[in-house]
Amino acid sequence: MTTASQFKPALLLVAGSLALSACASKAPKELPPDPVPVTTNSGESLGPRPGSQADFVASMMGDDTIYFDTDRYNIDSVDAAALGRQAVWLGRYPAKRITIEGHADERGTRDYNLALGERRANAAKNHLASIGIDPSRISTVSYGKERPVALGSDESAWAQNRRAVTVTLD
Repeated sequence: MTTASQFKPALLLVAGSLALSACASKAPKELPPDPVPVTTNSGESLGPRPGSQADFVASMMGDDTIYFDTDRYNIDSVDAAALGRQAVWLGRYPAKRITIEGHADERGTRDYNLALGERRANAAKNHLASIGIDPSRISTVSYGKERPVALGSDESAWAQNRRAVTVTLD
């Protein structure tokens, strides 16, 4: 003879399985249409204004920033490719001016990091000039370690802070 208490674990297992299967999402029979750009009644796009900082950032998809190794300011092949994409964008807007901001991680003295940030910004400027961008369109500024993008005292944060960022001037 079996008692109700002997079936209790099995009932709980079945009830749990049913509850989980009810939560499972099923793929829709038909997918929604692809998103379309939002426009005004006259057909103008409401996206970033061409030639603006927002347009530059959207066009660069992360290549508005280049990164450096510890205590370095050399332009490697990845940086050169990113700066090449920046040059193409700048070629579309020949009157556009930019500032390249040089940054360093938190290690080192304030003066050392300001000088390193300046060398990083100038390295990016010189590379852009070497591939045809008029250097008079490019200004540089060094923030040293004063404007970190990542907080923390570990290699991951430091790597994100050793950078040169290109910003358009509106």
